[in-house]
Amino acid sequence: MTMEQILIILAIELCIVVFVIWISWSGVIGAPWLPTPKNKVRAMLQIAAVNQEDTLYDLGSGDGRIIVMAAKECGAQSIGIEIDPFRLLWSRLSIRRHGLQEKVQVLRTNFFKVNLEAATVVTLYQGHKINKKIRSKLARELKAGTRVVSYRFILDGWTPARTDDDESIYLYVV
Repeated sequence: MTMEQILIILAIELCIVVFVIWISWSGVIGAPWLPTPKNKVRAMLQIAAVNQEDTLYDLGSGDGRIIVMAAKECGAQSIGIEIDPFRLLWSRLSIRRHGLQEKVQVLRTNFFKVNLEAATVVTLYQGHKINKKIRSKLARELKAGTRVVSYRFILDGWTPARTDDDESIYLYVV
């Protein structure tokens, strides 16, 4: 094997290691990154009746698919909160590609540090552990009537106003 071949193999292995670390590191600090399927995103937006009057916050917005679809299909002002710099870049590229810079923004920060009082809709795809921690923040900061939509995981202690068991979507109204 030549030195050039060895270097190529090492470069590929390094890329694989970096990719695995990138995908899994968010699981260490919070919930692992699992993109919400687009049909589930659409169902979440429908169950919450998102429209052009809404300001939607997506906590842990990943690749930005919820905030982009909320703006593009529902006309909502959308704000994503994402701590991962690569997913943040991915989101911003998607926002730009769809020409939604006036309606959509994504912030690089921990969503526990963001004031959510301007939200009329909050979307979540977090695990039980994060949902337990965020429940008190939501109760403290959200106005009466704000809709909270969670995919896959319930908010313990809250009673859903509506559920879609086939889609594993839970709607709560503050």
